[in-house]
Amino acid sequence: MAKYGKLRERVLAEGLNGPDPLTVPHAATDEEILRAHDRDYLRRVQAGELTAAEIRRIGFPWSPEMVERSRRSSGATIEACRAALERGVAVNLAGGTHHAFRDRGEGYCVFNDAAIAALAMQAEGRVRRALVVDCDVHQGNGTASILAGDPSVFTFSIHGARNFPFHKEASDLDVELPDGTGDAGYLAALEPALCRALSASQPDLAVYLSGADPHEGDRLGRLALTARGLESRDRMVFGLLRDAGVPVAVAMAGGYGHDIDVTVDIHLATVRAARDCLAR
Repeated sequence: MAKYGKLRERVLAEGLNGPDPLTVPHAATDEEILRAHDRDYLRRVQAGELTAAEIRRIGFPWSPEMVERSRRSSGATIEACRAALERGVAVNLAGGTHHAFRDRGEGYCVFNDAAIAALAMQAEGRVRRALVVDCDVHQGNGTASILAGDPSVFTFSIHGARNFPFHKEASDLDVELPDGTGDAGYLAALEPALCRALSASQPDLAVYLSGADPHEGDRLGRLALTARGLESRDRMVFGLLRDAGVPVAVAMAGGYGHDIDVTVDIHLATVRAARDCLAR
């Protein structure tokens, strides 16, 4: 969790938030969460009644602070979506908890902020169709499961074929990459797939899970992208969405580098790319 505080400090130090202060997000309400999650799961998370096995699957211990943070992370993606629809681009400096299923959490994910936010925008009458662009190195299995069968939210995930989760769900579009894929191979796979996703979904909004974990120095990544390659990825995603006239809300998603400052640098480059896209 330390990377998020460091990222916030760097954003402020560089003035990437512009003239506006960073927004402290609201905690996602029960109503917002329940569009994506089961009522009993939410109740047990809130009450601290998850089983020991469920807590192990999530990967960190239950506490009231954990619940509050999970609610606020989802609230931040909701607010980033609202801001993106007004300004074109907005960023949640955390989020990307794409392994949370309707009735369970796993992989450090409690509530699925991308699904919660996309469904919130529809419920608020702000969008009809949404696109989730998931470039975290791990497949967005929870997102795919929650939104399966919903033609109004298109799920696209590009990820390591042999990485966690070892049982993959079916996104609307999955691109699986072999271990060791580098910059050129990754970008060559991403561009046509994202164009295909845009054509198929015709979205009013995109939620982009960027992820620092495709980096060559990531402990859990197994791919071999350089920092420059990841910056090219971000600029490709923002450019294609901008050219299609699609507002984009960004969530940071994973990043587990041996050097935390390298991970923070990658996330910061995503924020810079978002700012540059907004400026055009």
